[in-house]
Amino acid sequence: MDRQAQFRAREALIFQVAEQLLLENGESGMTLDALAAELDLAKGTLYKHFQSKDELYMLLIIRNEQMLLEMIHDAGKAFPEHLAFFMLHHLHHPERTVLFHQIEERLSITAQGIQDLFYQLYQVRKQRLRLIIGLTENYLASQESVMSVRDYLATIWSITHGGAAILNSSFYQRYLGARDTLRIALIDQALAVPNLISPEHQPA
Repeated sequence: MDRQAQFRAREALIFQVAEQLLLENGESGMTLDALAAELDLAKGTLYKHFQSKDELYMLLIIRNEQMLLEMIHDAGKAFPEHLAFFMLHHLHHPERTVLFHQIEERLSITAQGIQDLFYQLYQVRKQRLRLIIGLTENYLASQESVMSVRDYLATIWSITHGGAAILNSSFYQRYLGARDTLRIALIDQALAVPNLISPEHQPA
């Protein structure tokens, strides 16, 4: 394995372990010292891959968005399958969805020197959105729905992130029972929404 391949492999492992530590311990418990110890690396080696903990967080968020983008590239899947994959990505790991959203919101206000990473993040999202819009238009047309693409995508996002928030809540977890039943119900609800909107409910 050449030096560049070794660098990429080490970086992938760093991101994997960093995300695991972050999800297990939260922001306050995920230190670079703990990360270096877990990987058995010198702390200085970590700085070859990122310059600060905030930069690491942004790279983890971008990595997650790239994963979502790659999922859409399977042209053989119908819209319901794409929607189910997207929602389950969030609903099977609600702690990641909630935490990444909170971190991104915080960094967008407080972080310095990572504007280029925010630009990179938004470019990945734009690519994904372009693909999603086309798939969504076709699905709404197949359902003969009067719902707009914008409203439907916002509804899917709301159902998904609301579901993730509930699944991540220690209070609600005691009352949820079978998690897979809830996940399936949320996906079915999202797929059914276009047929629930009648023309008289559309803005003039």
